Amino acid sequence: MQTFLETLKHPNENGITIFVLGILFILGIYHFLLYFQHRDKAYLFYSLYVFLIFIGLLNRPNHGFIQILIQPIKGFLDHLSLNFILVYNLVYLIFASQLIDLRSESYKWYILFKWIILVLFGYAILLEVLFLVTGDVNYVIKGHIGFTIPAYLAAILYYYPLVKVKSPIKYYLIIGSLFLVLSSIVVSMIKRAGLTPEEQEIRYSIFYLGLIIENIFFALALGHKQKRILTEKNNAKEVLIRQLKANEKLKLKIQEQLKKDIAAISDQAKADKLEKIKSKYDKELAEMKVSALRSQMNPHFIFNSLNSIKRYIIDNEKENAVYYLNKFSKLIRKILSASMEKEISLAEEIETMELYVNIENIRFDNTIQFSINADDELNLNTIKVPSLILQPFLENAIWHGLSLKKDDRSLVVNLEKEGSAFVNIHIIDNGIGRVKSAEIKSKKVHQPNSVGIKLTKERLAMFSIKFKHDYELEIIDLMDDNNTAIGTMVNLKVPLI
Repeated sequence: MQTFLETLKHPNENGITIFVLGILFILGIYHFLLYFQHRDKAYLFYSLYVFLIFIGLLNRPNHGFIQILIQPIKGFLDHLSLNFILVYNLVYLIFASQLIDLRSESYKWYILFKWIILVLFGYAILLEVLFLVTGDVNYVIKGHIGFTIPAYLAAILYYYPLVKVKSPIKYYLIIGSLFLVLSSIVVSMIKRAGLTPEEQEIRYSIFYLGLIIENIFFALALGHKQKRILTEKNNAKEVLIRQLKANEKLKLKIQEQLKKDIAAISDQAKADKLEKIKSKYDKELAEMKVSALRSQMNPHFIFNSLNSIKRYIIDNEKENAVYYLNKFSKLIRKILSASMEKEISLAEEIETMELYVNIENIRFDNTIQFSINADDELNLNTIKVPSLILQPFLENAIWHGLSLKKDDRSLVVNLEKEGSAFVNIHIIDNGIGRVKSAEIKSKKVHQPNSVGIKLTKERLAMFSIKFKHDYELEIIDLMDDNNTAIGTMVNLKVPLI
């Protein structure tokens, strides 16, 4: 026991300080590299915090290779040591704020500590500037007191919002900081105990112990945070997998129903009713094609949408994630509801399409300027249209026109009444145009056959049978004065009588 105490009395001579420096160096480098892997600023500020402590202690060893290595710059390090003590306290507050995401937990406290840190950092820079101008180190030594008191008060005040945080990460911060505070108190008591200078050397070993325990808890906190993020990502993947399986079952069910209906129609066919049965068959087949198309489209669309929303979760943008999850769930309910109905009101169709474009817009960082304009004369609630009839046109505008454009993306839907016979729907985009899109598509190795517009025409033709007038569909390439493509316009006339 006596030998152990004697060892603790001389940490700067017997290698304890070098051991501590080694641990700090490894922790700093390791978490600095983790920052590039996870892109979480908490890793960056923690590695900076450890690095500043490492530099502050680098001039302590009296023997060994470190003492030889720093000998040419020892005077410079002696001066920096005090400045780094000023700065690493501020870096600690920044690291703690990033670790518990204080900005999301309590924005007002985040702003308060942001200004406290900026003011204290400016004060530390002022002390250094005074030293460089005058050469009087007393500015830094005396100014250290004016920095330390508000810095410690800020650290104590920080615990008020910290204890309110629901995340268990806060306990790592509290316990780790408590060890360093207790070791600092013991060091202060030893300094005032009237011991000999040799006996007082033990206070460095006690401080090192508190420092190492604190950093162990901080490293555990970062590990816990990364584990929580990984768990959230895995949960999101499980939800996505379950949704894909459900959609695959729906697809198989619809395909099986399609086969049964075709077989039933074939059994009922008779020579004297051939034309009537053929008409019924064509109508039901068209509806089944649309249902089959939806069952194939939904998994792809759902997968991409959830991937985009998952990015907000990973980036910890909770408000955006919740906002778009609500929109996404509402869109899915409307799609499922519309799949059960052959016709819906134009108001419901417009609302569903607005949700659809908003969800697709996530993948373009919300750069598509989307707007819907309707004549005041139109009563959208009384006008009936085939369900999801506008979706293929909007999808083509986004993925074949706007997605290949770098900026200034615009998509407009105009609704107007033409007498009492038609409602005109104009879908206008300022994309690259059909000619350029076809050129790009021709260069691709895999060229999927697009049947969305063809099926839409079949549904419109079936819908128009009960009206006096037929539907009209026209797709126009928009050109400027130099005959350069500036977009595409879809003109759709839906009969009312």
